[in-house]
Amino acid sequence: MRADLLGTTSPSVLIFAGLDGWRRQMALRGKELMGAALDLAADVRTAVEKIDGMHVNDRDDFCGSELADDFDPLPCVIDLEELGVTGYQGAEWLRRHRSIDAHLVDHRRIGAQITHGDDRETAGELLSALRDLGRAARNLPAAPRVEVPQPGELRMEQAVLPRDAFFGPAGDVPVSRAAAGRIAAEMITPYPPGIPAVLPGERLTGPVLRYLRTGLAAGMHLPDPSDPGLDTVRVVDERAG
Repeated sequence: MRADLLGTTSPSVLIFAGLDGWRRQMALRGKELMGAALDLAADVRTAVEKIDGMHVNDRDDFCGSELADDFDPLPCVIDLEELGVTGYQGAEWLRRHRSIDAHLVDHRRIGAQITHGDDRETAGELLSALRDLGRAARNLPAAPRVEVPQPGELRMEQAVLPRDAFFGPAGDVPVSRAAAGRIAAEMITPYPPGIPAVLPGERLTGPVLRYLRTGLAAGMHLPDPSDPGLDTVRVVDERAG
């Protein structure tokens, strides 16, 4: 029973060996490896901050009263809003022109993950590409506007239980004409951050639907709606209830 709950009677020797090898490396060289990564990340952050139009989110952006308790400096999250482009546009330009994939992307930011596997050469490639992006941004199309709701508008009314909405009678309705006010029967999750904006059982609102539609048009990744183009959304058939 304990094996069924907490593990497996057929463990992967390769996975266990990899975990143990990593544990050993951290025990023997962890301070050296992670210390070098932290020093490199600090230098990259300083250099990115000097690129016109780019701002690296730092401790001051996230830590303090009622905010995060601490800050991980290894993910280098870069705000491109002052460049006049979206994170989606910036990431696409880096991929197409410099063969660099951003770690995570949203409507105004791109992320670059610094690890113990990076060095001055890889950091230099990243910084060179970001400087090129800064120069190229002025020639990119105007950034599509994403209508981001106020934080309070993202929390919708839970009208019915998620289970009842998901498994009950449902149908598809046009998002632009008939979805606001209806009860969602599916989950819709912008990624990143990977937190659902819509859950089954919630009553859909105009601000959230506009956020999802404008975000999708700008390049947002929505992995889970039944209609990938979000022309329609799956809602509870309240007449059957």
